Amino acid sequence: MTQPNDLDAALVLSRFGLGARADSLASIGQDPRNALKQEIAARFVPVPTGPELKPSPDLVAELLAFQQQRMAKPAATTPAPTPAPNNMAPAKMPPATPSMAAPPTAAPSMAMRQPTAMQAEARTPPRQPAEPYVPQAILLAEVDARFNGTIHEPVIGFGERLAMFWANHFAVAIAKDEYVHILAGAFEREAIRPHVFGRFEAMLQAVETHPAMLVYLDNQQSIGPNSKAGLRTKRGLNENLAREIMELHTLGVDGGYTQADVTTMARVLTGWTMVGKAAARGQPGTFTFNPGTHEPADQTLLGVAYRDDGLAQGQAVLRDLARHPATAHHLATKLARHFVADVPPASLVAKLAAAYTKSDGDLSAVYLALIEAEEAWAPGLAKFRSPLEFTVALLRAGDERPPPNRILAALRAMGQPLWNPSGPNGFADTVDAWASSEGLSTRIEVANLLAATMAGRQVDPRRFAAERLGALLNPATADAISHAATKAQGLSIAFLSPEFQRR
Repeated sequence: MTQPNDLDAALVLSRFGLGARADSLASIGQDPRNALKQEIAARFVPVPTGPELKPSPDLVAELLAFQQQRMAKPAATTPAPTPAPNNMAPAKMPPATPSMAAPPTAAPSMAMRQPTAMQAEARTPPRQPAEPYVPQAILLAEVDARFNGTIHEPVIGFGERLAMFWANHFAVAIAKDEYVHILAGAFEREAIRPHVFGRFEAMLQAVETHPAMLVYLDNQQSIGPNSKAGLRTKRGLNENLAREIMELHTLGVDGGYTQADVTTMARVLTGWTMVGKAAARGQPGTFTFNPGTHEPADQTLLGVAYRDDGLAQGQAVLRDLARHPATAHHLATKLARHFVADVPPASLVAKLAAAYTKSDGDLSAVYLALIEAEEAWAPGLAKFRSPLEFTVALLRAGDERPPPNRILAALRAMGQPLWNPSGPNGFADTVDAWASSEGLSTRIEVANLLAATMAGRQVDPRRFAAERLGALLNPATADAISHAATKAQGLSIAFLSPEFQRR
């Protein structure tokens, strides 16, 4: 007989975690809600590790050396770099490999009858560049450290889910240029993960001074018109960073600011830049404040006056934006939407916003308010897993560790290329963005490949479904799995069931 704790345990793993591993339900079954609170109390966020995962300045040094070496070579012998995924268009699926491939015999009956993109690509050996493209090599190392490392570590994985959430909230795109391409993983490691359970202001300050964000939103091009550089070059403001800080990162689009406030914010942020090739202001790849490009004036933003004291002027503005009631409401809405429902209950949003304000932006207090609210524990599975969440849940469920290029290709094919949204608003967090017929057909292909691999290991689909889905397993799904013609088909049914697709 199903007990209340059984349902809670399944929801903890599906709704708040990364999906169940083989041992997850048994590990938290006695008191699942408390197990979730313990991850918050421990502030547990796994740390991606690997020899290639270096600090941003070291990565920029590698990039500059790579670019210099590339420029020194004759054009005829310079290898074409491997391009980063740079759009949301459908792409070929990854070629079959021992870790994500169907065996050559008896493909699952749910597979497409015609040769799939993945199967076709498998017959054509990929062209290898003469030398590795350094930004992509670093990106692959970052992917490997997460999808074959950090996602498998925690029993629940609430901290890892939050790292994904905040990295999408403060989105950058690797298609911008080689700096963002090589720094995207470091940005998430340095500006997001250390602050997931801390105060929002600390994360905000870290994000807006990180080289990846400054380059992505062009703030190094923003020059105060009356600064020394502005008077000399006649160059002016770039409002990209200022606008996104207010519209996306803090207040929200309905947060009460005006275009004049955006322009003022841009003036405040002049001088915030990254040390580039010329290292006169420090080590390349580090944040620096350049007083020669900063607009020299007091500023008034949202009715508050800020004196001209250089870098501290912008820091003070960010501090006040982090404490603004509109920011509390905006972040509460996004968190409730992400974890509970596309249209979250107004009562839940109010509880999270109140916790944010009362704690002065302590994110751990907000998370506790979330999991203590009964609105967050409705048994209906209202959220549809994004391609990223689906991929993570698949890999954890199957204990699979594919090559990172296959993971990137699968995410790209399902429409969510890692760290590469089409704009600074990140990827959508609602069902209509992911439940298209094309997106679902690609999921079928991915699920079938993993199911075939697991079937080759003689995994029993009935036991698998019971261990991974627990009390969420619908009798109709269990019956369909038990009547599957093959193990691979049974596992595919489990992966493609509403209980696995939704959370």
